[in-house]
Amino acid sequence: MRIAIIDTSTTRAAIISEGLHEAGLNDVVVIDGTGPLVAQLEAAAPEVVLINLENPSRDVLEEFFAVSRALARPIAMFVDQSDAEATAAAVDAGVSAYIVDGLAKQRIAPVLDLAIRRFQAFSRLQAELHEAKTALADRAIIDRAKAILMKRRAIDEPAAYALLRAQAMRSNRRIAEIADAIVTSDALMGDL
Repeated sequence: MRIAIIDTSTTRAAIISEGLHEAGLNDVVVIDGTGPLVAQLEAAAPEVVLINLENPSRDVLEEFFAVSRALARPIAMFVDQSDAEATAAAVDAGVSAYIVDGLAKQRIAPVLDLAIRRFQAFSRLQAELHEAKTALADRAIIDRAKAILMKRRAIDEPAAYALLRAQAMRSNRRIAEIADAIVTSDALMGDL
C-alpha cells in the first residue's frame, strides 16, 4: 500500500515515515506541502494520504480540504490545534481521520487503519445511496412508461409492465432503459 505524507516540516515527515516503516509499511512517498498538491498526489498515486499540519491557518485548512474533496482516497489529518468549525469542515471535506493535539509515532498505524476503515465504510454508504437513488429514478420512469402504455393501449398495469419486461428481454436491455425510451418518445410526440 502506497502512503503519501504531506508535511511542510521535513522533521515531522521523517517521524511519520519512521512510524510507518516500524509498522511494516514501506511504500511511502513524502509530498512537499508547499508545492502544487494535487499534481504531486496524482503523480505519486497513493492509496492513503497522511497530512500533518502544526498550526494551520483557515486558508491552509481550506486548501487541504479542497484537495481531500478532489481525492477519492482515505485521508488522515493531524493538527496541533483545532476548533469546532475546522473539525466540521474536515468531516464535510471527507477527511477520514482528523486527529487533534499532535502526532505520536506509535499512533500512526492505528490512525491509518481507522482512516482506511472509515473511508471504506463511507464509500459503501455512498454506493448504497447511489444505488437507492438510481432504483428510485428507475421506478419513477417505469411508472410513467406504464401509465403511457396503459393509456395508449387501454390495458391494465400488469399488462403494461409485462410489455416493458418482454421488450427489455427481447432487446437485452434494462426495463428502465425501455421505459425511458417510451417516455422520451411520448414527450416528442406530444410536442409535435
